[in-house]
Amino acid sequence: MTFISKTPHADVVLIGGGIMSATLGAFLKQLEPTWTISLFERLDQPGLESSDPWNNAGTGHAALCELNYSPAAKDGSVSPAKALLINEQFQLSRQFWSHLVDNSLIGSPKGFINTVPHMSFVIGEDHTRFLKTRYEALKPHPLFRSMEYSEDHAQIAKWAPLIVKGRDPQQRIAATRAAEGTDVDFGALTRELTTYLGNNGVEINYGHDVTGISRASDGGWDLALKYPKSGEHGKIHAKFVFVGAGGGALHLLQASGIPESKGYGGFPVSGQFFRCTDETIAAQHSAKVYGQASVGAPPMSVPHLDTRYVNGKRSLLFGPYAGFSTNFLKNGSYLDLPLSIRPGNIIPMLAVAKDNMDLTAYLVKEVVKRHDQKVEALREYYPEAKGSDWELITAGQRVQIIKKDPQKGGILQFGTEVIAGRDGSIGALLGASPGASTAVPIMIELLQKTFPKNFKGWQSKLKDMMPGYGVKLDENPDLAAELERATAKSLQLESVSASR
Repeated sequence: MTFISKTPHADVVLIGGGIMSATLGAFLKQLEPTWTISLFERLDQPGLESSDPWNNAGTGHAALCELNYSPAAKDGSVSPAKALLINEQFQLSRQFWSHLVDNSLIGSPKGFINTVPHMSFVIGEDHTRFLKTRYEALKPHPLFRSMEYSEDHAQIAKWAPLIVKGRDPQQRIAATRAAEGTDVDFGALTRELTTYLGNNGVEINYGHDVTGISRASDGGWDLALKYPKSGEHGKIHAKFVFVGAGGGALHLLQASGIPESKGYGGFPVSGQFFRCTDETIAAQHSAKVYGQASVGAPPMSVPHLDTRYVNGKRSLLFGPYAGFSTNFLKNGSYLDLPLSIRPGNIIPMLAVAKDNMDLTAYLVKEVVKRHDQKVEALREYYPEAKGSDWELITAGQRVQIIKKDPQKGGILQFGTEVIAGRDGSIGALLGASPGASTAVPIMIELLQKTFPKNFKGWQSKLKDMMPGYGVKLDENPDLAAELERATAKSLQLESVSASR
């Protein structure tokens, strides 16, 4: 009996069993149902790395509360542009998920998404001024019309009692709240999507390593496979390959040798969270409360106190506490970082090291923090927190993009980037946040780059699945409200109108 892929040839090979590969596979099954697709995941189940609910914060990133998506300019003003873009992207994700639910392609949405209000919370005069400026910049836009603002302790306590109880009543605080925020279990969603794929002809291969990738004579790709449990080796030929292996994507992209991969490097940042599973405490907090990152901290290190729903159980999460490991995957190797160094990326990597000394100092400081110091950070958001109620868990690895820059030599990019081969036969995704929340628009971008000839013919199908596709909802308030209500109904969420 062989454990290696039974299919020697496939139209599409998806490397990695996370939310990105699963989303791309779901799109292709809808757009080209006759194409043969094989998926390879090195672990025994899908969604166990970055998509796992305890390896990320589970926030449906729509820029409703994340202050790093709308920073203050030098003159104190706040541009809503990036926040609007991210919210528009999340609306597409909601529409695609609703399409899958409405057509019974995946199970109950309650298994992967729940309404949890999103809040921003700040302390002090300057931060309060910034938050109010941000609120005034976002509030006029249709996608942020439900946002509320308050500096009143009593009002903020109604929204999120734990962040006010025990706090100095004279302390200057401010908060915004968007009732339509969501908590998303991306691991559960990934499993729903891969189940749909497996039930519709996609060959799903768990426990398989893709150990090599090389250009085939016909312009496609030959992939070398290994099944570590038995030591078996095999291979598969693909017309198109998507490298959606999270932190493991960089190595495979480099192995492909495509010119578009040159100059990219990776900077891994690890993280930890405090988790509280005491139901009596969790019942007192229904919000994702985001604050501001420390000076020198990476954007994904913004502290936040979150309500989480995992496997039907409600709990609280606080963090993250950033750290550093040379692994590119949580289940990876300490050699991942050194083995990623190439002649083409060493200059950008050295430039980033030189220009980000404050980040390095921050990470060192975080790594050596004692447990009691971590509890003190929690108490800034939950003044009466008891350390004994919280357990420290290790989150997933986030590999930030290092890329060439003509002025600086290299820059560290916090975000995601789609890489596509010139001939469209290979695509990959590098980077992290907002990541999973915007998997749908990210995969649409990848489809457009890698299948330009097919893409024009897919437009009507994409529009059927996502009525807001190709439309700026910010400029179409009636459609924005209509789609918000429709997706809220499909996903069993509380709509904006119902929350008022």
